[in-house]
Amino acid sequence: MSSTTQVQQIQAIDASSFHGDKSKIYGRDSNGRLVLAGDDTDSAYPHFLPVWDPNEHYEPLTEFKFSDPGLRADPSLPNLFSKLNTDLKVKSLTPKFGSEVRGIQLSELTSEGKDELALFVAKRGVVVFREQDLKDKPIDWLLAYSSHFGRNHIHPTSGAPLDHPEVHLVYRSKTEAASENTFFQDHVSSVAWHSDVTYEKQPPGTTFLAILDGPESGGDTIFADTQEAYNRLSEAFRQRLHGLEVFHSGVAQANAARNSGGVVRREPVENFHPLIREHPVTKKNAIFVNQQFSRHIKDLKREESDAILGFLYDFLAKSADLQVRASWEPGTVVVWDNRRSVHSALVDWSEAGSSRHAFRLTPQAERPYETEPQSV
Repeated sequence: MSSTTQVQQIQAIDASSFHGDKSKIYGRDSNGRLVLAGDDTDSAYPHFLPVWDPNEHYEPLTEFKFSDPGLRADPSLPNLFSKLNTDLKVKSLTPKFGSEVRGIQLSELTSEGKDELALFVAKRGVVVFREQDLKDKPIDWLLAYSSHFGRNHIHPTSGAPLDHPEVHLVYRSKTEAASENTFFQDHVSSVAWHSDVTYEKQPPGTTFLAILDGPESGGDTIFADTQEAYNRLSEAFRQRLHGLEVFHSGVAQANAARNSGGVVRREPVENFHPLIREHPVTKKNAIFVNQQFSRHIKDLKREESDAILGFLYDFLAKSADLQVRASWEPGTVVVWDNRRSVHSALVDWSEAGSSRHAFRLTPQAERPYETEPQSV
């Protein structure tokens, strides 16, 4: 199977894509916008239901100056984790990757607290915050909040709340049982490892996903630690990977949206990024490839490129000792660093009547770069 074919098939299970019986799930409003229909309009958060507007078009993104807020943070994290907070509970999900936090409200963080949040997430990779109230905040407030971490990204194809294209919506219909989705007629797994929109010149850094509605169990998100994965490689292999550049493309995603009757609000882009990137805050290296958007390694022949990329994809996918599984409870917000992790949503529930509805805030970060190989 070619890499392009694989990406197109993976994209079919993307939670923001069209799926199932379109006649039951989607309709057109009086302005010609594609909207949810039927039972899927019955939501506790109707202002977060996805809309696809065929008349909505945006110019290519321009490069902007970025300085990671984690660089400003007090490394002792006094504002994020106050010693006076007796309700605070912080638990490591694994020794090196992933944490769970209870007892603080992200919405109440000061500017200094947000800086420390960026630093903590950079160090832990992914952090699961419980009992949060972000879902109850106005969308404009949320976008002002996330802009502290970078410029809010406008996704080229996904559904967004009306008049708020900067919010990426994850929605799977309650009209059909997930197990009956047409994807599983041809596939045995919904796992699709990726880092978000890596085809952009400046991909995301600190990223937020907040649950609005979900099944009683299932629909978790899994994450893999690409920083520790780099550390696991032999020094000789790390040396070989440094200096390589990988071609990342958004074309297949745009084509998948068009082929399924969706909307492309910004023409797809393609960029080269270093295969190994350095984090601007931690100064640690991480593997920066993903099967959804990476295509080939510059200056290598196809078979050579496929061999290296295939090994890295397989390594990350099979290494359970590099992974954490974030489960969703009401009020959960997961914050992760797209520069040092890959992730996948899981479609594993079967009961009809249960949707999976979440919103993502996706601040863009620096253009990926690398420096010298690191001894680990």
